Amino acid sequence: MNTKSEFERIMATQTEIALATSVNDVCNVRIVNFIYDETSQTLFFATFGDNDKVKEFEQNRNVAFTTVPHKGNEHVKAKAQVNKSNLSIFDVKGSFISKIPDYKDTINQVGQFLVLFEVKFNTAIVTLDFENIDIISLA
Repeated sequence: MNTKSEFERIMATQTEIALATSVNDVCNVRIVNFIYDETSQTLFFATFGDNDKVKEFEQNRNVAFTTVPHKGNEHVKAKAQVNKSNLSIFDVKGSFISKIPDYKDTINQVGQFLVLFEVKFNTAIVTLDFENIDIISLA
C-alpha cells in the first residue's frame, strides 16, 4: 500500500467528514462537506457562524474526524485542531465547486453567512480495508 497516494486519493474523492467535538465531557458529531489542500496540508469546511459547533470550537479546539466512505471501508481519520480561517469561502470557492459541484448553489445563496474553518493534523490513519491500514505523517 502506498500510504501517501492512498491518503491523497481518499482526501480528493471523499466529500464528507464526520467531525467530532467535545466540551465539558459532552461529545458531539456532525457531517460536513470538506476540501483538502495538499500544499498547505489543511482540511477546510464551512458552516454558519451561529451554529452550535462554532461555540464548541471556541471552548475546545481539539477535534477528531473520519472521512465518510460511500463504498467499502476506505477512510482517513485523525485527531486535529480546528481554527477559524483567515480565508473566506469565496477564496476557496473553486476548490469546493470542483470537488462538490452542487456546493456552488450553497455558496451563491448563503456564502456571505458561511465561516470557513481550517483543520490541521500531523498524522492520520489511512484505512483501505481490514488488512491495509497505515499511519501517514504530514509533519
